[in-house]
Amino acid sequence: MLFRMILLIALTTGLQSAVSAGPLSYELNAEQVAPGTWVVQGKLEDFSSLNGGNIVNTGFIVTDDGVVVIDTGPSRRYGEALRKLISTLTDQPVRLVFNTHHHPDHFLGNQAFSDVGIQALPITREQIALHGNAFAENMYRLVGDWMRSTEVVLPSENASEPLIELGDHRIRLLRFTGHSGADLVLFDESTGVLFASDMVFYQRALTTPHTPGIPVWLGELERIRDITFSVLVPGHGPVVSDGRALDQMQAYLRWLDNTLTESARSGLTMTEVIALPVPQQFQEIALTKSEFSRSVAHLYPAYEARFF
Repeated sequence: MLFRMILLIALTTGLQSAVSAGPLSYELNAEQVAPGTWVVQGKLEDFSSLNGGNIVNTGFIVTDDGVVVIDTGPSRRYGEALRKLISTLTDQPVRLVFNTHHHPDHFLGNQAFSDVGIQALPITREQIALHGNAFAENMYRLVGDWMRSTEVVLPSENASEPLIELGDHRIRLLRFTGHSGADLVLFDESTGVLFASDMVFYQRALTTPHTPGIPVWLGELERIRDITFSVLVPGHGPVVSDGRALDQMQAYLRWLDNTLTESARSGLTMTEVIALPVPQQFQEIALTKSEFSRSVAHLYPAYEARFF
């Protein structure tokens, strides 16, 4: 009887090990949104061991003089899958890679592109150098084995030129701060595609851990509205060809700002604010309640300081 129990435990442990050691595949698919322009849309979820951190939109532009990659994803494995996907769609080599900001789902795939010049805003490079390893460690905790062998590779170059001309594409580099303090937005003037990065979320609740403030973000969204784009690629969520993503962003940010302001004016505690209902118009947005709770934790102390 004891032998049978030991055998059963051994078999069960072996099976669990085999499952955990099994292949992990992102199964990336690219959607063509304009001539030579492709988007890989992430899930409208939070980081987990089920999705491997694949919650981000990445993209690439195929020119007749090479490929431009916008963000590299949350892990080495994702970056390698993205590069393989690109190779199935074009024979052109990857010429340029951009990290739009310092959040981990946008740069931890850099290892797969370490042979290419990786550009980012100077502040983004500083932020990745300062916080990159801590972000990577946290991602290991959140998504587990998907992160195997992932190490931080810093962007090697400053994204300092306002205009990049590669082959038949003219790509304008635009600097913002509203989401992370240093946010790179890329506008392909040749096709009208705007890679808005995490300056814009759509149908997935926005995140606020490093915003310099909601009023700043709202003001910069007005600048984005002034761009005559044909396609807008948000950092998270579906691609759009009109202003609906900007409408949703601004409506939510205004509500969030007003809610935190009035709550602080009324002397509500953080716990009481978190318990407030989210309006029906935002219920369709994925993760709204959980991200609202996080935003209260991130932002509410500054609102309280205005009144006390």
